[in-house]
Amino acid sequence: KQSGGSGQYGRVVGFMEPMTREEVKENGGKEFMFVNECVGNAMPPEYIAAVEKGFQEQVTEGLLIGHPVLGIKVTLTDGQAHAVDSSELAFRLAAKGAFREAFRASNPIVLEPIMAVQVEVPDEYQGGAVGSINKLRGLIQDTEMRDGYSTIRCLVPLAEMFGYTTTLRSLTQAKGEFSMEFHEYQQMNKGDQKQLEDEYEKKRLEKMKK
Repeated sequence: KQSGGSGQYGRVVGFMEPMTREEVKENGGKEFMFVNECVGNAMPPEYIAAVEKGFQEQVTEGLLIGHPVLGIKVTLTDGQAHAVDSSELAFRLAAKGAFREAFRASNPIVLEPIMAVQVEVPDEYQGGAVGSINKLRGLIQDTEMRDGYSTIRCLVPLAEMFGYTTTLRSLTQAKGEFSMEFHEYQQMNKGDQKQLEDEYEKKRLEKMKK
């Protein structure tokens, strides 16, 4: 991507790809990786850091719904600078522009947090509790009955858990309880993703008018 304008010339060449779980682990759990594979001085070494910063900024800002992009590996393979008109700003902007073009062409998806939920209710309320979890798009992992109580372990999207305290209290006459912790990210369904994209675009346009 080349950033235009007087005194601002920078060209970056490379590719983007999803990170594997092994790469994320090797990267200390960080969901962004920048690899410099430029050979020789086609890309001036003093601008490499600016290119990485540009990609990092755009990953953090996000494009789809205004949230960070996860699991992205950017490999820089080539670039070009002008003896007079290049600068760190030019290469940072070129990197951000390159990311935007490649990202939009890659059919990005929205991930939603999935929680590991454990529900404990008296045995007589087990059926109602299981039914309530199914309504939350929950996936039952296993159930256990002991000493008059049933323990239900399941995976539920975080977005569906809001208000569940009230639901469970109503179902069990305030005798049930639950706990949850983050499990993983999973792809959001297309309908919900489209709604989030539309809402973000609307807010972005309103902000531009101010």
